[in-house]
Amino acid sequence: MRYRHLGRSGLRVSQVCLGTMSFGDRWGFGADAATSREVFERYAQAGGNFLDTANKYHEGHTEEIVADLIAADRDRFVVATKYTLATRADDPNACGNGRKNMIQAVEKSLKRLRTDRIDLYWVHAWDFCTPVDEVMRGLDDLVRSGKVLYVGISDAPAWVVSHANTLADLRGWSRFVGLQIPWSLIERTVERELVPMARAFDIGITAWAPLGAGLLTGKYTRGEGPGDSKRAASMGRRLTDRNLAIAKVVDTVADELGVTSTQVAVAWVASRGVDVVPIVGARKPEQIADVLGAVDVTLPEDALARLEAASAFERGFPHDFLGNPDINGIIYGSRHADLDRPPPRG
Repeated sequence: MRYRHLGRSGLRVSQVCLGTMSFGDRWGFGADAATSREVFERYAQAGGNFLDTANKYHEGHTEEIVADLIAADRDRFVVATKYTLATRADDPNACGNGRKNMIQAVEKSLKRLRTDRIDLYWVHAWDFCTPVDEVMRGLDDLVRSGKVLYVGISDAPAWVVSHANTLADLRGWSRFVGLQIPWSLIERTVERELVPMARAFDIGITAWAPLGAGLLTGKYTRGEGPGDSKRAASMGRRLTDRNLAIAKVVDTVADELGVTSTQVAVAWVASRGVDVVPIVGARKPEQIADVLGAVDVTLPEDALARLEAASAFERGFPHDFLGNPDINGIIYGSRHADLDRPPPRG
């Protein structure tokens, strides 16, 4: 296991993050505490140090499980949790990005995690009604209090994140050092705006669902099927002809390299750059063992090219417009073909 700096920070995290949404059984699915420990121990023994959880997962039970897992060596692990999602359905202030929900959420997470600080605190999703300055000042107060060391944001538009970090830089507040987005061979639209924005602001990227919610594991293309009716229903919108065709290319590359489809899919996400950390989850020890094998997989150039071709997508405006040679001639004049330009910024 290798380690990477998370964005513009001094925080060093393992090249694979362990997502813990499957730890707990209060949602009717997931792993019990004993099985969660087996998964965690496989990950820790491999050198993993980055745990991602949230106050909403299994209604707080996941944070309690994580507390037990890290209790013997709290300082070794980078513990990340989140706030935003509703924790009391009948309370309009027990949800959203506002300061009231932020403060009550962080205090409850600290108690459940049985720790005096959260290493990385995520805004779980943008609520489109809390002012950006309220969020950033509130998070900065948590950092200054020592209850939180770093802050990040998940599931938000690029304009929100860029606005927030520009404001933080101007006012001397803590900036977002991490961005959490879905990124896989079947979900590449984040490459339009979110990934370039993150790199322009030097924000580390953590990629959730690198396996496309299981579609890229081979389960749906090697004859195994979804496993249960609930799983099949949740996969409905992903089981498209396009996505299944991508999954079959993943299978082919895996067979050629003598590795699993899971390992190819995760290795592709990891190959996007040293600023990218895949978030992987598992309900069984053998699943995490399979995923961790991806750190030893290097995809050859021809395999990368085939995966890129299979998963190509339309970038849309303004990217296609500004990439048009005729438009380049208008922007740069008649000598545009002779102009040596620097790499694209952002």
